[in-house]
Amino acid sequence: MARILGIDIPDNKRLDIALTYIYGIGRTTAAEMCKKLKIDHSLKARDLTPKQITIITKLLQDDYTIEGELKRSVQQNIKRLAAIKCYRGIRHRRGLPVKGQRTKTNARTRKGAKRTVGAIRDRAARKMSKPD
Repeated sequence: MARILGIDIPDNKRLDIALTYIYGIGRTTAAEMCKKLKIDHSLKARDLTPKQITIITKLLQDDYTIEGELKRSVQQNIKRLAAIKCYRGIRHRRGLPVKGQRTKTNARTRKGAKRTVGAIRDRAARKMSKPD
C-alpha cells in the first residue's frame, strides 16, 4: 500500500480515485493534481514510483490544506459562528440543519431518532384503566 502523508491509499485503485482517500481531496482536485504533475490518472496506485510519491507529497504539503489542519480549520469556523451567535452558529449548536433545509419532515440525520411525545402518557393511562 502506498503511503502519502501518513495515509494509506489503496493499491488496486486508479490514482485519481486513490487520492480521494485523503481528507480534503475530492475527485476534481485529484484530477487537477494528476494533470499538474503530468502523471497518468489511470495509473494504479501500486505502480507509483517512490519519486512520484515524493512529488505528490510535496504538492499536497505546499498547495493544499488537508487532513488534520483542514478538520481543525472547519471546527474553528463552526466555533466562531457559534461564538458570535449568528443564525448558522445557533443551528450548529442546536444540532439542526444549517443551510436552509426543512425540518418539519426529514432532517433525521441532524435531529436524531424520533422522540414520540404523547406515547408515555398514553401508556400510563391505559395501564390505569385496565381492570385487574
